[in-house]
Amino acid sequence: MTRTPRKALIIGAGIAGPATAIFLKRAGIEAAIYEAWPYATGIGGGLQIAPNGMHVLAELGLAEQMIRRGAVAESFDFHARNGTRLGSINRNMRERFGQPAVSMSRAALNEELVDMAWSSCVAVHFEKRLACIEDRADRPIVAHFTDGSSAEGDFLIGADGVHSAVRQHVVPDGPKPFNTGLIGFGGFAPRAVLEDAAIGPRIEATFGQSGFFGYGYCSPDPDQGVMWWSTQPSQGLDAATYRAMSQAALRRHLHDFHAGWHDPIARIIDAADNIGVTDTLDVATLPIWSRGRTLLLGDAAHATSPHAGQGASLALEDALRLARLMREHGELRATFETFEAERRPRVERVVALARRNGSNKREFSAAGAWIRDRMLQLLIPFASKGMDWMYAYNPAALTSPRERSDLHYRRAA
Repeated sequence: MTRTPRKALIIGAGIAGPATAIFLKRAGIEAAIYEAWPYATGIGGGLQIAPNGMHVLAELGLAEQMIRRGAVAESFDFHARNGTRLGSINRNMRERFGQPAVSMSRAALNEELVDMAWSSCVAVHFEKRLACIEDRADRPIVAHFTDGSSAEGDFLIGADGVHSAVRQHVVPDGPKPFNTGLIGFGGFAPRAVLEDAAIGPRIEATFGQSGFFGYGYCSPDPDQGVMWWSTQPSQGLDAATYRAMSQAALRRHLHDFHAGWHDPIARIIDAADNIGVTDTLDVATLPIWSRGRTLLLGDAAHATSPHAGQGASLALEDALRLARLMREHGELRATFETFEAERRPRVERVVALARRNGSNKREFSAAGAWIRDRMLQLLIPFASKGMDWMYAYNPAALTSPRERSDLHYRRAA
């Protein structure tokens, strides 16, 4: 593995895959992407890219485009189910961290990244489901696909998400995705549904005795410019069971679950278009992120539940840092070891935060929910300051070995 690698095989065309390919291309390394699913647009719900992720989009040249296609969120406000305000976090992000937090549809971001990959002369192949990886010394690494085809390269990147097939090659007996006991419902609604609510450029989130409901603007699209999500205890049913229900049945379930919650939650549910349902999954910490000439990144390496809003931003960080390290080191083993040593402490801290946040969305007794709400009112101001480390990280600014070894990024405070 002493020869300078010149071609990467990237498995997965979500967020991490195209971003990694573009940055590698800029570093002088050819890349080809292989995605298991057919090409499609309009897939997925809403998400938010935090300032740390927006720094990476700025490095790609996509930050302003995604601000135009999305909606800047100037705060994240929390409420009790009766509408009582519990507190606010993430204020003045642009001023404090150099980039705003931007809400957008996952599809819009993915389409921009894939289009940029194509325009950067990156080959993107769809309907190529990975079967196995062949990595023999003194030969190219080979990805074999279930359709009988194969591809050769100098190294392989697993950017294929929480259900990563590449992870099985890197850690054959490693941890598998597990259900956290929470179900996520979500989708989009017309912007008009929030006109009377006058929430402005904020994300609003509500804790109930059981579960959670969030909403806010995500694009200028009048028909689908509001994103919303509901997180609930699974109550013994998995996402597949809910997905088998009709849209009318899902809407009734949401109304029943959120009955009595403050306005405009019921109106959002009424206006919701194409309600999606997902299991909320997690993966235990992996012992290693690489094996031979194969490296995991994004959710394939460090899957995080959605409760910190950092999954996509961490994947973007990974893409930029890997390409920078490839350009500096060239040799794979040194690059992969440095990448994992640098990234692991930060992402594991974020994963732990997401798990703690998820615990507030489970079922409480009436008294327990009241106590939780009072505690949130007291703790949210301190929690907001305590998350600055997450948003202040700018991977585009980390270029020297000294900066990469800075304890601010390598270990928890």
